[in-house]
Amino acid sequence: MNRPPMTKKGAERLRTELERLKTQERPRIIAAIAEARAHGDLKENAEYHAAREMQGFVEGRINELEAALSNAEVIDVSRLSAGKRIVFGAIVELADEDSGDELSYQIVGDLEADIKQRLISVSSPFARALIGKSEGESFEFQAPNGTRNYEITGVRYEE
Repeated sequence: MNRPPMTKKGAERLRTELERLKTQERPRIIAAIAEARAHGDLKENAEYHAAREMQGFVEGRINELEAALSNAEVIDVSRLSAGKRIVFGAIVELADEDSGDELSYQIVGDLEADIKQRLISVSSPFARALIGKSEGESFEFQAPNGTRNYEITGVRYEE
């Protein structure tokens, strides 16, 4: 079985979310269901149906997190010795050769990806375009809004 990679930091973040869901959200929803049940007729009880829907969502997320954490290969990125070559876990500094903008992304596992935090999935087209390249290289990337040209200005590994 192929185990999906996950950074140590990402695994810790998911464990924290899992713990919060189990110790705070689950009991809160159970209490909301009990309170809504006390109001009587469940067929027309919006609070009950909303709480049950939320319970389904939370239980689904708990299952997803437990499965991901048990199947993942957790990698301590700070121990990788890829040098200036880009592999999983790399924090990549880029210069957009067209606009001059400077960007920074870390290549992480699928479940821990979050573009707002500049964490891109190892399976994304952009990460796949970066992997194997080295600091100092330039490359062309076919983005949805057209071709972009980037220079890799830095590669580092830290947790």
